[in-house]
Amino acid sequence: MARSGLAGAVRVARWADSALGPGRGSATADGKATLSDATAERAARELGLTVAQVRADWDTARLAGLVEVHGDSARPGWRLRAWDRDDSAVLRGWVALFDAWSLAHPEPADHEPSAVAEVVSAMPQVLSFLQLSAGPVPVDQLLDLLRQRVTELRTERCEVPYGPHPVPTTPSASAAPTAPAGRPGQGTPADASAVPTPRPGTAPAGAPAGPLDGTALAPAAGAGAAASAAADPAEAVGEAELAPLLDWALGALASVGALTYGDGQATLTPLGSWAVWVKLEQICVAAQSPAGNIEQSAEDMLRGCAQLRPNAARAEYRAWLAARPVGSAVTELLDAARGDDALLRGLAFEALRVVGAPAEPDVRAVVDEPALRPYALLWLAEHDGVDPEDAHEVLTREEATWLWVDTAAAVADHGEAPMLVRHLESALQPTVPALLDEVRAVGHPRTVQVLVALAAAHPDPALAKAVRRAAFQVHTGG
Repeated sequence: MARSGLAGAVRVARWADSALGPGRGSATADGKATLSDATAERAARELGLTVAQVRADWDTARLAGLVEVHGDSARPGWRLRAWDRDDSAVLRGWVALFDAWSLAHPEPADHEPSAVAEVVSAMPQVLSFLQLSAGPVPVDQLLDLLRQRVTELRTERCEVPYGPHPVPTTPSASAAPTAPAGRPGQGTPADASAVPTPRPGTAPAGAPAGPLDGTALAPAAGAGAAASAAADPAEAVGEAELAPLLDWALGALASVGALTYGDGQATLTPLGSWAVWVKLEQICVAAQSPAGNIEQSAEDMLRGCAQLRPNAARAEYRAWLAARPVGSAVTELLDAARGDDALLRGLAFEALRVVGAPAEPDVRAVVDEPALRPYALLWLAEHDGVDPEDAHEVLTREEATWLWVDTAAAVADHGEAPMLVRHLESALQPTVPALLDEVRAVGHPRTVQVLVALAAAHPDPALAKAVRRAAFQVHTGG
């Protein structure tokens, strides 16, 4: 199902690979990953499609990671290269499209961006309910659940729901009496923040009241609903606001193949049900984080894993990654690797090994950054199937020396003196003088600190003296 759903995108992506490769023309008009008019028309002619179909399939290919756009040029993504031989690449491509459903279908232009963002944030709960229902669900029921979730989001931000609010007036004799607390339809400030969560196999129950102003969340039946809407303008505004946004969201999810939508009901497709189940499973994995770092930033998570054994650290990486989108997780890990702490640099790339193939484009993009280059080259070599024991052979002598200094900096900052002495034995250079000469030449920013720490840790006085002399020469520029 994923292959058939992405067949058009694959066709356009392969056309782009053959027609828009190096020296064959430009893939985009403005560096924003949009096809130029001339390129779209050419693709339409050669593929027997309309220009609109080409543009739609091109956008799908980008969202699914089948093509990667760099400035004004396009190249095939790893998923396209593995398409015919690797079913997991196909499923990852579709899941990437599923995750980007809100970008696959233009959002309504006549709604506030904040309202659209709220609906996007609330849709995972709607999708979870569809998955648990295991069958068609009336749209009215989904609208009720969406309204509850949006109200919950606004409550968390302490926002008053949209719509006019009545001006307080002095109670009169004709005012309706207040119902006792706890009676259906009459919320109180004390329980206004309690928003019911649907249970497996059940319809979402209507919440008794909305936050702050008693806005009803669940539609009343018959004449009661009309009376409620007339009495509470905020409720009517909320329903009128969310209904078209839910229609847009369900239509967008249907366009990527996650569900079917029509006749007043929605049903997850088998592929959509599988994807939602995977997401729920990932949440369960994240909840089992052994060291409790899943809510931390990448940098803090890596620091928390520094003292763990390799298997325990990998379990922590998996839990942390499961709790966030892979794209943002990779970006955050690379940002942590760019910092001053060499230990975090190494750990970040260990976490990226857990990510695997989806991280390849981002890792390849940092190869030209001096601080990350050796780590990125080793990561890419291992990703391409090189034995980890032999991966160091892809590094030049200068790159290997730079990595030796960076690792020594991590040991100096976080390890013990004997570890730094043992690290000296791992150098490629056959003698200490040769090592010192090449260490001075690579220009690592931590060279002086590393040499000073090594001189202080080494038990051989003559060698320690030579290392201190080298540190002084680097420090003074000699």
